[in-house]
Amino acid sequence: MGYIYFLSDAHLGSLAAEHPRTQERRLVRFLDEIKAKASAVYLLGDMFDFWHEYKYVVPKGYTRFLGKLSELTDSGVEVHYFTGNHDIWEYGYLEKECGVIVHHKPETLEINGKTFFLAHGDGLGDPDKKFKFIKKIFTSKTCQWLFRNVLPTTWGMKFGLNWAKSSRLKRKDGKEPPYMGEDKEHLVLFAKDYLKSHPDVDYFLFGHRHIELDLMLTRSCRLMILGDWIWQFTYAVFDGEMMCMENYIEGESKP
Repeated sequence: MGYIYFLSDAHLGSLAAEHPRTQERRLVRFLDEIKAKASAVYLLGDMFDFWHEYKYVVPKGYTRFLGKLSELTDSGVEVHYFTGNHDIWEYGYLEKECGVIVHHKPETLEINGKTFFLAHGDGLGDPDKKFKFIKKIFTSKTCQWLFRNVLPTTWGMKFGLNWAKSSRLKRKDGKEPPYMGEDKEHLVLFAKDYLKSHPDVDYFLFGHRHIELDLMLTRSCRLMILGDWIWQFTYAVFDGEMMCMENYIEGESKP
């Protein structure tokens, strides 16, 4: 088998980004460098800062990234996309036009004899009632229909991009809080609890938190939070036996 790559949280199109076109090009160059050795690429959510599809319209831009995804799938590389809290509103475009396999919920998959629990990570283990209320609204079929059919397209996109920008700028330097430790980090707590009823999981992989974390939960189970493609440019790669976390440096992708 070829190499399996995992990455998340590029937030392409962010109004808070200083050089959005440069960021997109860097991501596309990475995908281009790995395309000959990859058998699959897993994108664990929030690759767009705000993605909302209308019946006949998709968000402006991202042509380099979408074109590269199409090139990968056309050449036989499986591309899996797990929706996050910034790109819940995917209704078929990525599948039909780019050949991407979209997952709208966490999945447990077997890859080369290893069991992977894959998810964006939003809401898992997090007791924040405000976040859960907002997500309930965002995932409501009625609210989605109203947003798509009542609110003018321009207003909808403006609202979404500005909402995402304000969410990012609320944080110091636009970055997430640092690792909170095993006893407080929500995704770690979720994984430990999940292991009690699913002891066969070998790897938990998450995005969402924008921190790079590689943690052994047990002697046989490992948890990774994949960082982001805004500041860190980190990714995980599985060769069928070994899993490694790497930082992308232009022209030096590994393995």
